[in-house]
Amino acid sequence: MSSEALMPQSAYEPSNKQRLFARYLMAILIDLAILNFFVEYSGKVFVDSFTTSFLAAIVLQILLKVTIVCEHWVMDWFKARGGGGFMTFLKYFCAWLILFGSKFVILEVLAQVFGDKLRFEGRWHGIITLIVVVVVMLLVEEIIVRIFRKLGNEAGEAKAAA
Repeated sequence: MSSEALMPQSAYEPSNKQRLFARYLMAILIDLAILNFFVEYSGKVFVDSFTTSFLAAIVLQILLKVTIVCEHWVMDWFKARGGGGFMTFLKYFCAWLILFGSKFVILEVLAQVFGDKLRFEGRWHGIITLIVVVVVMLLVEEIIVRIFRKLGNEAGEAKAAA
């Protein structure tokens, strides 16, 4: 019997599909936690139930990924057109417009999907609150990814040293 047959299933290298699943599951759980922290501590985010906040975290993750894809597509489109001061300005202005404007789309989608079950209150019908929530979600996701990568690098360095 080989030593590999004795290894637990968790010791095997995950597939790309498994990595992608784990990445999005983690992102959704991070968004869920951040959303519920805002519900509990801010007084400007209201969710009627855990189920609603869980579904909202999934919808937010999908919409944020679509926004990032659109922003990258626009940046690549401008890169392909060449440089120049005006084109560089347009590239960054359009990227900003997508990133900022998407928050209005996100707020409307959330309103359509969840109605009064999920509300962001505050300036400009809650858009500032939504922007703060989304920025915190993205920052926490980035921090978690960096910690994960750092842990992987340490494991790789230890393995290489052995």
